[in-house]
Amino acid sequence: MSEFALDPRLANDTRPVASLALCDVLLMNDARFPWLVLVPRQSGLVEICDLPPAAQVALWQEVNLAAQALRTLSPFDKLNLGALGNVVRQLHVHVVGRREGDAAWPGPVWGSGRAEPYEQNALAAVTEKLRAALAR
Repeated sequence: MSEFALDPRLANDTRPVASLALCDVLLMNDARFPWLVLVPRQSGLVEICDLPPAAQVALWQEVNLAAQALRTLSPFDKLNLGALGNVVRQLHVHVVGRREGDAAWPGPVWGSGRAEPYEQNALAAVTEKLRAALAR
């Protein structure tokens, strides 16, 4: 098996937050939405079912942890989870907090308008808050 490498499109669109036991946790660089992306650090994975059963359980535990961390940023009305992979085939799971009336509501966040990158100080504050929540 080849060495793990993050897909360049994910690297371009996100900022690193933390590394959990299975996944790297990345913040989507779009301040319109509280949005994390979890990427298992194993090469060659495309689908969740490509993970061994124990790793599938670990993935969902880490998705739950990420969702709880997002709640520390701001309240949301609905949690959206997705592992589409139609554009970026590398296995990754989106964890997005949605609010009624947000920039994409009620549609999906993917391809909705133009991303609004975090301002540098806001990015640092959000990242630190998420790291603290994930460390609990």
